[in-house]
Amino acid sequence: MKQLKRTRIAMVLVCVLTLAAGLAISASAQEKPAKIHGQVLDVSGNPFPGVIVTVRSSTTGQGTDLVADNQGRYRSGNLAAGSYTVSLKVKNDVIYTQIVQLVAAQDTQQDFNFKELQSKQSEEQTEAAKKNDEAKAKFTAMKQHFDAANTALDQAKQTRAQMDKMPRDQQASSQGQLDQTAGTAVTEFNAALEQTGDNDPNRNIVLARLGEAYEIENKYSDAAGAYAKAVALKPDPSYYNNLGNSLARSGKVDDALTAYQKAIELDPMNTAMYWRNFSIGLYNSGRIKESVDPLKKATEADPKNAQAWYLLGAALVNTMDFKKDGDKMVPVMQPGTQEAYQKAIELDPNGPWGGQAKQGLEALQAMGVGIDTKINSRPPANQKKK
Repeated sequence: MKQLKRTRIAMVLVCVLTLAAGLAISASAQEKPAKIHGQVLDVSGNPFPGVIVTVRSSTTGQGTDLVADNQGRYRSGNLAAGSYTVSLKVKNDVIYTQIVQLVAAQDTQQDFNFKELQSKQSEEQTEAAKKNDEAKAKFTAMKQHFDAANTALDQAKQTRAQMDKMPRDQQASSQGQLDQTAGTAVTEFNAALEQTGDNDPNRNIVLARLGEAYEIENKYSDAAGAYAKAVALKPDPSYYNNLGNSLARSGKVDDALTAYQKAIELDPMNTAMYWRNFSIGLYNSGRIKESVDPLKKATEADPKNAQAWYLLGAALVNTMDFKKDGDKMVPVMQPGTQEAYQKAIELDPNGPWGGQAKQGLEALQAMGVGIDTKINSRPPANQKKK
């Protein structure tokens, strides 16, 4: 029994000593310095003697100069493990630099063959030149389509402006021309978009202009999609404004509000315009009652804007309540209606907004009969930021 205990004790001691020896070896290995050696060959693949190889610590900045021998070979002394910048110098001119990681207790081999390096550099330059030529060709193609699209879009805008001045029964005669030019703009902008990559700095511009082309065609969902992609690339307040316009006209009022609020956050100086645009989108979507609050915010942000006051008066008129008076239904004017119209007249006595406000007041005096509360669905009422 005693002999068995002695045997077990001996085995335990052997294990402990073995583990201790392993730890000692490991610790010793970590304490050993790092080294670096290698050979430098010239552009012909021959030894490159006399080259100064500077090995400098990336951490401490301390370094040592090594001179390549007749065979182009160099070898360092003991170095601390870590990252090093290895530079090759000829006549004090650095001709090549590389980062090398040196490991404790290891002699790292780092050769420099300038024949291979030159060949690799030539290949990289050739590839870079090829990519540059491809990029130039894509840009040229993109610009051709972009310019053609802009020309068509400008023509479509002119046609739309002319149509808005016509009586509705005469607008049909110009609709074909509008559809053709707007369709050309959409096609050309999409073609330009195909020539841009995801990181192309021109991509957001093309997308924003594509959104405008869709708007001219009254394709507001498509316009909103284009603007959403544009703001994803560049959070520009004008893009958010136009996105809000399109979303509101698509009936996505909550999303439109989010877009306008983002525009206000990025461009607080134009807060009033963004609230006006939101209210117009609501009004023209049949959500007249909901347009009142943003119009009030627009007049608060810019009390001297006659358009906002007129629009507020018109919205309040269209949300009037009615009460029964005997056999008749009598309209009940919303608080602030008359004041809104009067403010528009005061700010724009001889202009369009003041004129429409006067008509509104006259109609109110006649119990609302014949009042014109229609809001122009085109600029300047719905302003687009460029």
